[in-house]
Amino acid sequence: MKLDRSRRGVLIGLAAAVSFGVATPFAKQLLEDARPQLLAGLLYLGAFMVLAATVPFRRRSSEARLQRGDAPRLIGLVVCGGVLAPVLLLVGLERVSGSSGSLLLNLEGPFTLLIGLAVFREHLGPRALLGAATVFVGGAVLSAGGPGGSADVFGVLCIAAACLLWGLDNNLTQSLSLRDPFSLVTVKTSVSAAVNLTLAFLLGAGLPSIVLTLGALGLGAISYGVSLLLDTYALRLLGAAREAVIFATAPFVGAALALPVLSETLSAAEVVAGGVMAGGIVLMLGDRHEHRHRHKSVVHEHAHVHDDHHQHEHEPGVVATALHSHVHRHARLAHAHPHVSDLHHRHPH
Repeated sequence: MKLDRSRRGVLIGLAAAVSFGVATPFAKQLLEDARPQLLAGLLYLGAFMVLAATVPFRRRSSEARLQRGDAPRLIGLVVCGGVLAPVLLLVGLERVSGSSGSLLLNLEGPFTLLIGLAVFREHLGPRALLGAATVFVGGAVLSAGGPGGSADVFGVLCIAAACLLWGLDNNLTQSLSLRDPFSLVTVKTSVSAAVNLTLAFLLGAGLPSIVLTLGALGLGAISYGVSLLLDTYALRLLGAAREAVIFATAPFVGAALALPVLSETLSAAEVVAGGVMAGGIVLMLGDRHEHRHRHKSVVHEHAHVHDDHHQHEHEPGVVATALHSHVHRHARLAHAHPHVSDLHHRHPH
């Protein structure tokens, strides 16, 4: 049975979350032998390498290409999500436990959601908004007390700042998600790797050992390359706000792995914070949105098949039921169905 867009988006988003969630405890281990900037560069280099390795095996893409006008948003997401955020995360991980760092990453979801609502005109109901506020409360609990009843405030603030920047990155990426996700992620990972490695060496970092390099490249391939690609597809299908809810499962994967990998134990504050954050995520997942809405006429380009939203003529030889991309016009349309705040459903409520 074919899954609808929303369910496909949820499954892809969960796969992206698990892929990213495993990174935190292993990255904390690698920080024992590498500076944050150098490690960030190696992680993104691993991400770029795994994407580049698949190029000879890819079929001709039916996706829309990146355009010159996309450059400002592309630069913004690379700087925020590819250069600044990962370094801030790694600096924070040097100062807090792996389980605390993993749970603090839950803040990325509410930041993504709030930026989507305030800046990018996404919509969420009262239940989802309450869930976001609950996750923020969990973050406050963690900042008040980590292992042993105290937390490094600077470390907490660094991770919170990284989450804020990734929240902006997620929304910028979602605004470009009608373009080819593979091209988008390839640009992001290659530029992020080059910038971070260049800065690391300029700041005096030495050449990493073979063991560190291989470990970082392998971790980056899975937790940054595969995860970023899957997350971009999920952002397209769900919108940034709802994908943030799904991706919020990633920190719990990292927190669980931190126990055996780093031989850590959970403090009372971490248990309480994890429970509060889990409750907020459940609230957001239970939000359902359906009403009669109106689509304005718009002309744009993206990969699509013909459905209720896509009815137009083609040149001879184009199969309307197969995925294809070209500039097309959406006619005015009014109807009702369950939907999310993807780029085809930004309307007043």
